[in-house]
Formats: sequence, C-alpha cells, structure tokens
Amino acid sequence: MIILISGASHTGKTLLAQKLLEKYKYPVLSIDLLKMGLIRSKNTELSPDNDEELEEYLWPIIREMIKTAIENKQNLIIEGAYIPFDWKKDFELSYLQFIRFYCLVMTQNYIRNHFEEIKNYANIIEKRFDDTWFTKEAALKENMKNLELCQKNGCRYILIDVDYDVESGISE
Repeated sequence: MIILISGASHTGKTLLAQKLLEKYKYPVLSIDLLKMGLIRSKNTELSPDNDEELEEYLWPIIREMIKTAIENKQNLIIEGAYIPFDWKKDFELSYLQFIRFYCLVMTQNYIRNHFEEIKNYANIIEKRFDDTWFTKEAALKENMKNLELCQKNGCRYILIDVDYDVESGISE
C-alpha cells in the first residue's frame, strides 16, 4: 500500500506520517527532505521558494518511486506538498488500486479559531528555522485553494474543522 499525504503548510502532514509509521510500520518518505537533499547537493538550481517548479521537478521522481514500490510489493508513506492534484492521470488502474491519497485541509473556521495553536504545533516533528511568512491570511488562502483543487480533481481530503482528528480519516 502506498499512502500519499498532501496539504497546505502547517496542516500536520509530517505528524500524520509519523503516526501512521508507528501504527502500520510503513517507511516514510518526506518530500521536503528529498527536496532539500537535491538543492543542497546542487543537483538542481531551484531554491526552496520555487514551489511550482519544484513540483514539476520532484513529481516524476516520486511517481516512479511509487511505481517501483508497488511493483516490489513494498508499503510506503509519502508526505509533502509537492504532489499534484491530478496525480491519478500518471498511473494505470493496476497501480491506482494500491495508492491512497489524502489531502489535509483546515477550514476557515478552524484556522480563525485555532491559528495560535497551529503556529505552536509547527515544530512538533520538525524544527522550522523561519516561520514568519506563515500568517493567518496565508493559511486561509492556501487551504481554500487546496480544497478547491481536491474537489475539482476528485481527490480524497480530510477536513479539519472543529477538532484536529486526522487519523480517523485514514483507511488502509
């Protein structure tokens, strides 16, 4: 089984991946770690700020890793924001039956009522060096965009509205 976890920044992708690792014992691939490894090793001229270009650069690599894992009958959790919402088009049905995609989406209500908590939990798994760019407005905009793209592309999403309970939305 391949579990893909996407979502806006600060929605808890890495935390959910960690919890699923502990529950299912599946290895986890962090797209952010892959991204930074490629940038720091100078295997790309892209920078961490080139989001759209990074998705175009990283997705073919990740896509082929997914296919290889399925062919080798390996389980894998992949988490990160660089999974395109039209990801299904890159897989035949024989692969799709082994892939579960989840996008974590916080509602406007949740962001407005819990923004300070969201910021406080930002470092629960990974330490962020500079989080000043993350504002309530940025969170609202990115989450609403992701919700629209999930709905447009028929992607499964976990809506975080009243409580933060994303694990209950995951099924193997």
